Amino acid sequence: MPGPLTPDEREQFLAEPHVAVVSVAADPDRDPDRPPLAVPTWYHYTPGGDLSFFTGTQGHRARKTGLIRRAGTLTITVQKHDPPWKFVSLECQVVGDDHPPKREQMLRIVERYLPPDMAEGMVEGELTHPESQLVVFTVRPTRWTSFDFA
Repeated sequence: MPGPLTPDEREQFLAEPHVAVVSVAADPDRDPDRPPLAVPTWYHYTPGGDLSFFTGTQGHRARKTGLIRRAGTLTITVQKHDPPWKFVSLECQVVGDDHPPKREQMLRIVERYLPPDMAEGMVEGELTHPESQLVVFTVRPTRWTSFDFA
């Protein structure tokens, strides 16, 4: 029957390698007419723990990084794209900001989405590319919303 997921179900669902959408409030002082920023990202999550994802500090990624740092909070939404549909949405507090990130942090995220040899190559490329300027954010879920339409 359709309804909210149990705490165990939502944590197990979040632990699967879905693409997350990270949403963070726009800066009212710098961009008063802009809505919240929402962008897809890869992430890592272990049930009962914090969630981590990476982004950059240069180019178009710099806006997202700056907004996350200023707000200190964000929302992450993960959904199943095929029937029966389900989703988990988390309000989160930023608890870590590692710049530059450790290789293991990056690999833990990327290897959920790519085969091992490709994951190694991507992480190596990102960490050695001078323009990457990466940061790994660690966030702690503070409020959960979920629903299973099955």
